[in-house]
Amino acid sequence: MATLGQVVEALDELYDPRWAADWDAVGLVCGDPDAPVERVLFAVDPVREVVAEALEVKAQLIVAHHPLFLRGVHGVAATTPKGRVAHTLVREGVALQVCHTNADAADPGVSDALAAALGLTDLRPLDPLPDTPWLGVGRIGVLPRPEPLREFRERVAVALPETAHGVRVAGDPARVIQTVAVCGGAGDSYLDAVRAAGVDAYVTADLRHHPASEAGQHLDAPALLDVSHWASEWLWLPDAAARLAQLLTTRGTTVETRVSTICTDPWASHVPSEARRDQGGKSH
Repeated sequence: MATLGQVVEALDELYDPRWAADWDAVGLVCGDPDAPVERVLFAVDPVREVVAEALEVKAQLIVAHHPLFLRGVHGVAATTPKGRVAHTLVREGVALQVCHTNADAADPGVSDALAAALGLTDLRPLDPLPDTPWLGVGRIGVLPRPEPLREFRERVAVALPETAHGVRVAGDPARVIQTVAVCGGAGDSYLDAVRAAGVDAYVTADLRHHPASEAGQHLDAPALLDVSHWASEWLWLPDAAARLAQLLTTRGTTVETRVSTICTDPWASHVPSEARRDQGGKSH
């Protein structure tokens, strides 16, 4: 059986904290490095539902993609949702490790999993790290064969876990797609890099109105596919779980890894827009 310290060491090798953005909060949030770890639960968000799942499956460690506390705090009283999570983790002896932008930049990392789910090959970083250009946020890859956007959007919808968000699309359905950029999580800060790369389509999450609108005004603008933030990053969890188990096995220790299937996307339902009609049947 591994210790928490051994598991954290392996995770830091797979997802080096030095690759994280300077604003990020990655690493061990709580837990005793000498404590034994038999079972690890991987999840996108360290929320109360995931903590409850960890307790149910008797996991001693949660590996979350998103930080519990992204900004500094002066207390963790159980009077707030995050404080209650922290109290529960410590009281129940469950450790929490965060692999966020360091997992985004890793090779393979979050966007590799998204690219693989879409069938992309010949991958390279969208935004390489300065000193290690083979690492970086996002990926650019190529589809096995060109296909129209109307087919590609279906490919994206099928590849991702089901959410109320679905897939929002900007672009001519007949446009031919072959070179694709992807970025797990919020990606509208990379719209200029995507256009400079000359790709046919960009798959990411949390595209805001003005950046997306402005990007679409360029004659060489790619098609945009906006997906659920949670879904775009969940695909990384099975790969991370498998890599951790394999690395620990080579070191003579074993852990059981599990992937949370709880959808922690905040949006629960979706109602398509319909044209308003007056009593005379005219649209407004």
